[in-house]
Amino acid sequence: MFGKLLLIFILVPLIELGIFMQLGGIVGIPETIVIIIFTGALGAWLAKTQGALALRNFKETSNAGKMPHREVTDGLLILIAGAVLITPGFLTDAIGFFLLIPPCRALVRGRLASFLKKNVSVNTPFGPISAENSPETGSEQARPVKGRVIEADVLDD
Repeated sequence: MFGKLLLIFILVPLIELGIFMQLGGIVGIPETIVIIIFTGALGAWLAKTQGALALRNFKETSNAGKMPHREVTDGLLILIAGAVLITPGFLTDAIGFFLLIPPCRALVRGRLASFLKKNVSVNTPFGPISAENSPETGSEQARPVKGRVIEADVLDD
């Protein structure tokens, strides 16, 4: 993992520098700087509007009594998009703009969901829960909890 991150932290700036040099040679350095400022401002505005929309969708889903997993993932992807858009560069801007487009974000969200279902499990007092034995699939087998069990009622104030 460290090797992959190191490679990314070395390759991405080198690619960005190469793109800056190529574009600066074609359109000129001042124009390249204006393009960088414009894409940064446009990206900030898009991240703000998409973030507000994701927050509204999160509140609506939560108020409807549903689990807002899609909305949380969208919020995370929009946050990542904003972070890479702050980074000056055309490659990172392309990634950020890609994540801000709702259909593209849905594609990434779907791939991320499949990756997490395959690679993540949650440990509970009843045993691990993964995609194969989650409550949604109806195959979870409840086992007794070890230790002392305290029964209680929840009262609203």
